This record gives sequence, C-alpha cells and structure tokens, in this order.
Amino acid sequence: MQHPRLNDKGQPVTIKKPSTPSATDAWADSSAIATATPDCRMPSDVNGVPVAPWPAAPTDDAGWEALGARATFDEPPMPTAPGKKPAAGVVTVEPDGRVWVVAPTDGYGGYTRSYPKGKLDGVSTRASAIKEAWEESGLQVELTGYLCDSVRTTSVTRYYLARRLGGNPADMGWESQAVMLVPADTLASTTNHQNDQPIVKALLAHIGQKGA
Repeated sequence: MQHPRLNDKGQPVTIKKPSTPSATDAWADSSAIATATPDCRMPSDVNGVPVAPWPAAPTDDAGWEALGARATFDEPPMPTAPGKKPAAGVVTVEPDGRVWVVAPTDGYGGYTRSYPKGKLDGVSTRASAIKEAWEESGLQVELTGYLCDSVRTTSVTRYYLARRLGGNPADMGWESQAVMLVPADTLASTTNHQNDQPIVKALLAHIGQKGA
C-alpha cells in the first residue's frame, strides 16, 4: 500500500504492513481502541468535537510559534544530556479519558505505537509539539500543560499535555500509518517501548491527581 502523502523529499512512501481501520462505532465507545488509517472514513465528530480538515494550519515557523505562544502555563527549565538533541512531543487527551497515539510507518525506530514528537528544528518546544501533533496525527491541538521530560535514544524530549480542537486523524502525514484513540488504562501495553514508559507513568499520575 502506498501512503497518500509524500515524504519530506517529495518521494512516495510504501507501507509494507498496513494497519486496519476500526469500525465506526469504536469512536463513540470510551472503552474501545479506535483506529484511523490514511484517508479512511471517519465519524463527523468525536466527543462532540468535529472531525474535519484543518485548512488554517500554519505553513511556516512563525505561524507555529504564534500558536505555541498562546499557552500560558508554567514549565521547568529544559534538561540537557550529552550528545542528545532537544525535542518536543505531545500527549492529547480526550474528554472520555482516551489518549491519542500514532503508529509510526512500518514501525520506524522500533516503535509500534508512540506519541507525536520531533526535534526542534529551530522552533520552540511548544511550537514544535503542536506542529508534530499536526504532522503525525492530523490533529489540531491546544497545549494545556507540562507533562514530563524523557531522555530517549537520541534526544531529550519535553512532553506536553494537550486537548484536541479539530483536525482529522485520517489526514495523518507520511510518518504515521495509523492514528489511534486508546483508553488510558491500556497505554502501558499499547505504547510499550521502554522510552515511552516514563510518559505513560507521568500521564497516569496526572489523571490520578485530577480524579482525587
């Protein structure tokens, strides 16, 4: 199967083992894992938020920075580690308690499922997190808080919490072959790469604090 989006060099991307989209009713079931694949059919809304393309998505760094600047929460200084580049990622949580994750195309980097992230490439961590969410999951998100920092294989990644404002997961970029909505209590097994376990731990602690 060929991904409908070209890579950053304008080249076609072949998905060797394509994912399977879920039944439509999974999107309305808070206990179900719902899966979108590139250009698959989607419901008109999820949890009352429309599922629709984001035509006003920024096309330059200044646009992403403007969105990142809207977030007003505090966060600690970014840690550093020798030989590791700074990066940013995002964990987007739905009102029904499920969490958005991405399936990297052909398990890139050893990840079957993970969270949108990427190197900064000259923009701030907040701008990068919003941009990566859009590029990898097709979602328009708003950052709501700081979650954690993770020392990974090649990066130190700052993860933010976010909520979805719009977008369509079926519009995912070429780096993802599926975008999934996953119950929080299954994340430890769904996103089971060792590098993602600190993110799961921090998220579950955050959810527990909110519920206390």
